[in-house]
Amino acid sequence: MRGVIAIDTNVLLRRTLNDDDSQAASARRLFECGELLLIADVVLMEAVWTLTGKRYKATKDDVRAFVISLLEEPNVVFWNREVVWSALNDFLAARPVKTANGLKVADFADALIVNTAKAVARDRHLAYLGTYTFDRAALEIDGTRSPE
Repeated sequence: MRGVIAIDTNVLLRRTLNDDDSQAASARRLFECGELLLIADVVLMEAVWTLTGKRYKATKDDVRAFVISLLEEPNVVFWNREVVWSALNDFLAARPVKTANGLKVADFADALIVNTAKAVARDRHLAYLGTYTFDRAALEIDGTRSPE
């Protein structure tokens, strides 16, 4: 019987960054073990947040390559693969907006939240009434609204 292994953000990052030989090797073995590997939304968001942060400075192209590589892994599963794909597309399409601190772009987490909400509404046969945010950059994603 095949099983599911949920992996934490640090395991995903060790495999991706290969910055600790022993841990990276262990993480790679998990990806090769033949079991299904669940990457929860929060793990994906944390990983992208870490990769795009000040230390690693991943670009949108880097994020696209990272997420697509996970989507292409035959044994990687997500709660909803379509949500991840749609979130990636919204993140890549988001335009920068002017803020008090300069230009800002909606981040992957914003896009994943919006697309998860749309999927929950659709799965429950309800109308999606929007994702409310004060984040001006996130308001560039279709379906977001300001509570003001």
